[in-house]
Amino acid sequence: MVSLQNSPSVHRTSLFLNSFPQSQKHSTLPCCRRAGISFLIKAEQAASSSTGSLSQDRPGRRQVLAIGAVAPGIFLVNQNSKSFAAETKKGYLSVTDKKDGYSFVYPFGWQEVVVEGQDKVFKDVIEPLETVSVNVIPTSKQDIRELGSAQEIAETLIKKVLAPPSQKTKLIEAAEHDVDGKAYYTFEFIAKAPNYTRHALSTVSIGNGKFYTLTTGANERRWEKMKDKLHMIIDSFQLFNV
Repeated sequence: MVSLQNSPSVHRTSLFLNSFPQSQKHSTLPCCRRAGISFLIKAEQAASSSTGSLSQDRPGRRQVLAIGAVAPGIFLVNQNSKSFAAETKKGYLSVTDKKDGYSFVYPFGWQEVVVEGQDKVFKDVIEPLETVSVNVIPTSKQDIRELGSAQEIAETLIKKVLAPPSQKTKLIEAAEHDVDGKAYYTFEFIAKAPNYTRHALSTVSIGNGKFYTLTTGANERRWEKMKDKLHMIIDSFQLFNV
């Protein structure tokens, strides 16, 4: 069983915030799609040779496999609780965190799990690399651009937070975009371990006195099947005032 990867701890993310120059010139790259505006992401390699849409597993099958598929130390959250995400666009569920001030959607069938150091984590109970995680830490900064450019932040996050030091990483694309006056950086990268490669997307922003990181991804062999769903997650992430 492959354990959850790319789950930054509060400590590592805090160290990351201290690693940037205070002011850097930033540039805008065509990287992602959000809020009705199209931005192109080009992967340098399409590693998966399979095509077609991802077939949806039956809910019953996922429930049966849920207990055995989650890594030790990670606990499933009761989906019948009132705080659980409400159903939204077909095939997705939405999460709104009124305490920390953010929202996003994730594919139907993924389970919420508890991971130390993470604010929210949802994962596929069959494919362990298919996850979405949100990390939130305090910051005195008011805008993500105060920390540097999209390229600089992406490279530092990938190296110091989003992948273990033992993995070989590569940044594919990084970009800045604006939603309702709020700056977001979004980037795409791969992380190679000895027995698998994870293809991931992340988005970061600052608001409410907090630094937010949302990361999602999948095994490289399933990237072509999952990339539209993963882009949907990234595109849906939005901060609001609390």
